[in-house]
Amino acid sequence: MNNIVQVIKKETKKHLKRIAIIDEERILTYAELLAATDTAAKKLKQMGVSRFNRVALLCQDSADYIILSLAALKLGAVIVPVPFGSSPDEINALIGEISINFLIFEQGSYPKECACRVFEKIYLHKFTVNKNQVPKGFYKINPAFIRFSSGTTGTNKGVVLSHKSIMQRTLAANQGLNINPGEQIIWVLSMSFHFVVTILLFLRRGATIIISNRNFPQSLLQNLTRHQATFIYASPLHYHLLASLNIPKSALSRLRLAVSTAVKLPFEIAEKFRQKFGFELAECYGIIEMGLPFANSSADPQKRGSVGKILPGYKIKISNPDKEGVGEILLKGKGMFDAYFCPWQPSRKASPSGWFNTQDLGRLDQDGYLFILGRSKQMINFSGMKIFPFEVESLLNSHPLIKESLVYGKPHPEYGQLAAAKIVLKNSHTAVDPQALKEFCYQHLAAYKVPKEFEFVDTLPKTASGKIIISDIRDIRGHIT
Repeated sequence: MNNIVQVIKKETKKHLKRIAIIDEERILTYAELLAATDTAAKKLKQMGVSRFNRVALLCQDSADYIILSLAALKLGAVIVPVPFGSSPDEINALIGEISINFLIFEQGSYPKECACRVFEKIYLHKFTVNKNQVPKGFYKINPAFIRFSSGTTGTNKGVVLSHKSIMQRTLAANQGLNINPGEQIIWVLSMSFHFVVTILLFLRRGATIIISNRNFPQSLLQNLTRHQATFIYASPLHYHLLASLNIPKSALSRLRLAVSTAVKLPFEIAEKFRQKFGFELAECYGIIEMGLPFANSSADPQKRGSVGKILPGYKIKISNPDKEGVGEILLKGKGMFDAYFCPWQPSRKASPSGWFNTQDLGRLDQDGYLFILGRSKQMINFSGMKIFPFEVESLLNSHPLIKESLVYGKPHPEYGQLAAAKIVLKNSHTAVDPQALKEFCYQHLAAYKVPKEFEFVDTLPKTASGKIIISDIRDIRGHIT
């Protein structure tokens, strides 16, 4: 089989009566989901959608989002997710750079002129595309999915995945997640950023996806009350809320695994969650170019801060390690991306050795657990000594008056770089003495790691996935992906 939808259909034959999606009051069994996918595919085909067309999807997470994605994939079209709430400039830039053929959008998110209605409040707009704009190599790999980076790298290349790569990486990811038929999955992340490895894997395994990110956090609380969740896939922010809100421990009594992803899991959130609910969060390491090669499901508090051991099907190499074993993380394995779209670059040329350089810095402990310390371009070099921004940010964020922070390196003629920090306070009317803040840092950090300059700001700009945008200071700190 060369189509992921065909695979889902085959693998769920025994689960047709199981519930596939719960979207507020809308409940779909696998039989109903597959039937709705067939109906939507016929409608999209009538509207002109065909194989290799790039179909941008600009909709809120819902059952319809999943149905439309599966319908387009069934036709051999290529899904290009657009974060809901993107600005007109961001949408138009993506449309131009990826040579979009069709845009499926929710009412109010894009002008409706010359658009046809697909579902209630969901429309389709057709664009005229010059075939010469699309690289020839694109048609040879059976493409299924193109995703731009989350906007913090400054180089949105568009990662292209084939149906084969998606099949491989979903199976590989399940070596760590162990999704079973009937699994009750609480879903709170954005499908525009988390779909290929997770949503498609959940469907392949006959699990139930309980959409809980609309009307957040009310929908999350309601679903935890109504359903006996066995699995949660969320970010540290969501676990912070779960640990802070008035939720009884019994609401998570059947929980098998709570995965933390998207951004680094702060120690204090992991500890707060464990104290309230009695078990460790499982931190994962996902990369759009590689899939999900790490999942720390050890439940061992001693391994907190690690993303776990590498999963079967993947290999890891620490490049140019220092005396402490810290070096750049290189990966290879099944489901590796097929190409970058713009400019077109097959993966074999982007990574000629077969190893993908994540540009993340990390070390392996004696048991093979990976600890990620930051990006190679983020690392601050103070007279030859390494400062990892996340370590300093974690401490600053633990201060009772600080909401969040961003630590970066400022050039210095003698020391190379000095650590500096931008800080958002929980209460903008509260005054914080910078010297007192330095003293706080000195109690927990080596002196050279303590920021020499603090700047108090109202906000830190973020991408739709919640990552801090640092493009304004990229010359002094580098990029995050």
